[in-house]
Amino acid sequence: MPALVLAMLLLPAGRSAFAQTTPEEFKTRYDRLVSSVGVAGLGVETLLAKWEKAFPDDPERMMASFSFYLEKSQTTRIDTLRQARYLGNAPVLSLKDSLGNALNYFQVVQYDDELFRQAIESADAAISALPDRLDYRLYKISALIGYEEGSPDMAKAEIKKLIDYHYNSHPQWVYPGLEVDDEVFTASIQEYCVTFFKMGTPDTYEAFRELSEKILSYQPAQTLFLTNMGSYYLVVQHEGKTALKYYNKVLKKEPDNYTAIKNCVLLARDAKNLKLEKKYLPALIRVTQDDAERAAAQARLEAL
Repeated sequence: MPALVLAMLLLPAGRSAFAQTTPEEFKTRYDRLVSSVGVAGLGVETLLAKWEKAFPDDPERMMASFSFYLEKSQTTRIDTLRQARYLGNAPVLSLKDSLGNALNYFQVVQYDDELFRQAIESADAAISALPDRLDYRLYKISALIGYEEGSPDMAKAEIKKLIDYHYNSHPQWVYPGLEVDDEVFTASIQEYCVTFFKMGTPDTYEAFRELSEKILSYQPAQTLFLTNMGSYYLVVQHEGKTALKYYNKVLKKEPDNYTAIKNCVLLARDAKNLKLEKKYLPALIRVTQDDAERAAAQARLEAL
């Protein structure tokens, strides 16, 4: 009997000579397929079904399913609005109507609720299997932010849970290709804070505040989030005195913090407090990297 035929007869029933025998082999085939057709392209669902049947507890398969269902859940539409930005995004096209009024066209993503639910369930299963995979958690949070748009209740709760887990359980975070320390972790949280601030709805501003306060409850001297609080009271609440208190806390720790100095100058100017403006202008002249800003600040100081 030919050797090849003999080898095939010796395989277990239902297996072929080219079947995937390990989760890693499935992952390799999946990556190759996705690179060709995309995360929800032709053949991906079939491969995911085979992968799940062979290795139902493989977290990488769960995250592949997350990507598949998330992509399948999304469709785009074009909304016409008169406002200049929508959830922090610029329009894809701007025109004028017959009266000369602005017409801005925004590309908006809408979701199929059932497919999105399946995506989140897949991510939850992967996180439950590997709770210290930070990338899994961040992918889920980013998906929730897109889904909830300007009302990020679920995303905010998920980020708060992540912060508590980080500071109470002290996990050894795993993020492929990245060594995660406390600085990297807080930078990840700050990215979400900045996203919420730019979206600019009442609910996202509150998420920005609550998450900044959450970090400060564990690290009261964290200047990044003290600056956030100053910006919240400056931009959202229009409470200059409270904002100034936060910025001064930052400057005690970091005397050359550009954001705090710049905003203190703006606060002083808005309040027409010349004495306070003269206090912060020299610092702005010292720390700014913008030659035009330095020259303008110098001229303003001399005029005062």
